[in-house]
Amino acid sequence: MELDAIPLRILGSLIEKEATTPDAYPLSLNALTAACNQLSNREPVMQLSEIEVRNAVNALRQEGLVRAIQPAGSKVMKFQHLLTDKLNLDDRERAVLGVLMLRGPQTLGEIRARTARLADFASPEDVDGTLNALSGRGLATEVPRRPGQKESRYAHLLGGEPSAESAAVTSPGDDRSASAHHTGTTNASSAGDPDRVVALEESVDALRRDLAELRSRFEELERQLGV
Repeated sequence: MELDAIPLRILGSLIEKEATTPDAYPLSLNALTAACNQLSNREPVMQLSEIEVRNAVNALRQEGLVRAIQPAGSKVMKFQHLLTDKLNLDDRERAVLGVLMLRGPQTLGEIRARTARLADFASPEDVDGTLNALSGRGLATEVPRRPGQKESRYAHLLGGEPSAESAAVTSPGDDRSASAHHTGTTNASSAGDPDRVVALEESVDALRRDLAELRSRFEELERQLGV
């Protein structure tokens, strides 16, 4: 399995929304596009059109990775991922793969913080155990440390081996002294409490989910009224 950036973003977004907004899941094309284009919890940020998302979803359907359904009484087609069954994933494995697809290579601490809404990891050792299980199945790998990086990072392998560009991405906690040297000060969001950063990201994410859901309901109402 070697998926491109857009299919990976779609699958990661579906995994995230399945856990964080179960009442709105599966997602309409509009809501899925909004989820892919979020500014929070995404690295890199994308600006995908509905046509690009639709084309990628159709390709994923052919691969048996996404299913399209039309709920009773609704004229809007919705989409759900099939990775859980396709790859025989438990909740923790699915959560880890989801955040790795959405954010790229990350440290144990970052993965644990960013999966807080998706699965329960009582300790970093739990995250490490899940990563080892995924690595043993060829679904994840440890990324070699680069100069200035204090912690190892991990990446998924659903798109093949991590590219040199993605592997070179520096985590917020890495090489803080170098960052302070270049900016003249220490970045508050990087050096501060990571839980506060996660909380802010979740607040922005929640607002965007609400907006996407309102848009989806408005479009469905327009279709029902024949507008």
